[in-house]
Amino acid sequence: VQLQAFGGGLVQAGGSLRLSCVGSGTIFTFNTMAWYRQAPGKQRELVATITSGGTTNYADSVKGRFDISRDARNTVSLQMNSLKVEDSAVYYCNARFYSSSGIGDRGGYWGQGTQVTVSS
Repeated sequence: VQLQAFGGGLVQAGGSLRLSCVGSGTIFTFNTMAWYRQAPGKQRELVATITSGGTTNYADSVKGRFDISRDARNTVSLQMNSLKVEDSAVYYCNARFYSSSGIGDRGGYWGQGTQVTVSS
């Protein structure tokens, strides 16, 4: 199983970016897909999760600004609006065949990470 992340880049505060992640190498559907992020000197944190049924969950810091979606069977996207400097981080997609809140869970499969930099 492989996860390939796309998107990311440099944007000014208040702008938008869209990340996508495509899963391959399996005939099965992931139960939970998620986005995490890690800023320099900080621990990796959960940004958002989405189940195969479409149930979503967001970190308080991104609620109302970010939108996670399952665009295809094993594809997940993260639409990031009203970006803030503090959103700058390496963003990682994650996929699991089991149900998980994503909090404190290092299991599943991980993408390679994509850099998001928000300038002031």
